[in-house]
Amino acid sequence: MQDVADRAGVTKQTVSNVISGRVPVRPETAARVRAAIDALGYTPNLVARSLATGSTRTVGLLVPTVGGAFYAEMVEAVEDVVEEHGYHLLLATTRLDGERARRHLASLTSRSVDALLIAGDRDLMAHLPLLAEARFPVALCAWETAVPDDFPVVTVDYEHAGYLAGRHLRELGHERVAVLESPDHGSRLAGFRRAFAADGLTVPDHAVHRAAEPTVAGGVDAARAAFAADPELTAVFATHDVLALGALDAAKATGRSVPGDLSVIGHDDNPEVRLTRPPLTSVALPMREMARQAVDLLLRAVARSGPVVNSLHLLRPELVVRESTAPPRSA
Repeated sequence: MQDVADRAGVTKQTVSNVISGRVPVRPETAARVRAAIDALGYTPNLVARSLATGSTRTVGLLVPTVGGAFYAEMVEAVEDVVEEHGYHLLLATTRLDGERARRHLASLTSRSVDALLIAGDRDLMAHLPLLAEARFPVALCAWETAVPDDFPVVTVDYEHAGYLAGRHLRELGHERVAVLESPDHGSRLAGFRRAFAADGLTVPDHAVHRAAEPTVAGGVDAARAAFAADPELTAVFATHDVLALGALDAAKATGRSVPGDLSVIGHDDNPEVRLTRPPLTSVALPMREMARQAVDLLLRAVARSGPVVNSLHLLRPELVVRESTAPPRSA
């Protein structure tokens, strides 16, 4: 750092201010320092800096998986935001394993991170008390089950998302429908049912088919069960896009045309659903806005060296209509 300071004609403290970004430095001075850093190939010793400042410039992120498009996009969105603020990302996955989730949470409470963001609530609710001793702010996002009182939450109005899907099918004239559901998606189902109830119709329990796993194969099996339970159904709502992709495969395998014989609507609006044949109607979630709000909330707490203010931020989903939905033939 002294070599950089000598080359740029400034003090070591000025070099430190430019690197950390905590103290404003005149643009021309900062430019000289950065030029000296580039010329000398200087790389700050992050371990030494964290010991000196008590900050690692690292945000932890815990997600269920990166194998699906939803959480893969979430990871990229969070990484983009933390990098904008000069932080690094430490990623861990639960892989839908409750014991693995417990181990990660126990480990993260003793790790040197400045903040922790937990995305998704699968297998985590019972283990949140492990974070009571965390020495850094914690926030939750993409949370759908009962919202805990002890942590701030930035999430989507999932009940309204289900309502949008149901309202769309009702406006098209569908009455005989099925729901392909992943675990912990009760609020989406509740919103879907509310849309039908507004017209005096019900979505009975026997029309709801639980997928064994949130995969295309799980969607195929759930869709086949739905077809067997009601061969005359005209529409399917899948609470995950990946289940909707399975429904498209099952429809094709059983000779049903989409949307002629069967309308299919998904949830999440992952990038691949625009490439299906036909392109999939889906409920889009404001993923990047959710990531930005959650990270900003955490880093504001880090900056003031205090806890995150408990709050609930509900973001609004949006229906994206494509070619996989249409009025039933009898309408």
